[in-house]
Amino acid sequence: MKQKHSKRTLAVQAGTQEDKLYGGRVSPVFTSSAYDYEQEVRYPRYFNTPNQAAVARKMAALENAEDGLVFSTGMAAIMTSLLSLVKEGDHVVFQEDLYGGTYHSILNEFPRLGIAFSLVDYADPKNFEKAITKKTKAIYIETPSNPLLKITDIAAVAKIARKHKLVSLIDNTFASPVNQNPIDMGIDVVLHSGTKYVGGHSDLMCGIALSTKKVIERIKSSGMHFGGSLDSQTCALVERSLKTIVLRVQQQNENAMSIASFLEKESRINNVYYPGLKKHPNHAVARKQMTGGFGGMVSFEVKGDVDKFLGKLKLIHRAVSLGGVESTICSSVRTSHAKLTPAERKKAGISDKLLRFSVGIEDADDLIADIRQAL
Repeated sequence: MKQKHSKRTLAVQAGTQEDKLYGGRVSPVFTSSAYDYEQEVRYPRYFNTPNQAAVARKMAALENAEDGLVFSTGMAAIMTSLLSLVKEGDHVVFQEDLYGGTYHSILNEFPRLGIAFSLVDYADPKNFEKAITKKTKAIYIETPSNPLLKITDIAAVAKIARKHKLVSLIDNTFASPVNQNPIDMGIDVVLHSGTKYVGGHSDLMCGIALSTKKVIERIKSSGMHFGGSLDSQTCALVERSLKTIVLRVQQQNENAMSIASFLEKESRINNVYYPGLKKHPNHAVARKQMTGGFGGMVSFEVKGDVDKFLGKLKLIHRAVSLGGVESTICSSVRTSHAKLTPAERKKAGISDKLLRFSVGIEDADDLIADIRQAL
């Protein structure tokens, strides 16, 4: 669906539930779990309460999707979507570089359910096509990836999926709908851990799935069985947060670019991973598809003692999540990829010295000064 307004306007205006009783300018919070069933059977687990609908419509407008569903967590959105689209005997092609939670889930749940899968190198889209079998039903990508910020060519993968009549899914969490709109590039299902940039204040958890009405109905059918819907009060917080997502993410983009440029020149840093840097191996692809900006995530490796460096930071704090207005940092081997074996982490290129930095909206110069004094 074509946007009639800018993302800033859609973030504020789209999806708002009209307050017909008092004329308030924000969506009322409908906390009821019991509704009159005469016209429509509404129930929170059915993904059809007013506050759930408000968030779904706003996110659909921002991602140029026909419809959407709001889940209790990002993993609920990811696994419900996958398990509604594939079944026992099917095969799915995943890129190798995945969020640790996603990787661990498919590694443990898919074999138990009789679903086969392949993990392929993201760098060449042809690798996805080579992995397709007669039983393949879907292709799943994540870009930028967590935590090394690798960039997969979205349009190329979507084209391959369409050619072979497969469903294509993407985890768009790191980019957010501000920086990247995969549906415009041919992707079928866009997924978000809304706990991150969608919520943006490190105070809620949610997940989002966006697609055509037909696909969303299919995901909703499974979702009603799995029970991963979100309560109305949290939905109201998500809708409130989405009104400032463009302003927040644009500032995070700007700050991250400044910090990545500083780190790239810093002698006490080994490697810097940020798609906005010209030295990033996938910079050209990132420029093509990340039309809003390169995101607020920067990963890097320190040459010195990681724990001492983290302990000396004053403005930037250790935290396991990301995407909030405050700057946070974490060791990937202790958090997002802790469940992977050392061999699996080594294969993925995740070293013990790798730090994943979620850049907030503070003053960039203050953040750089904090990093410099800690180094």
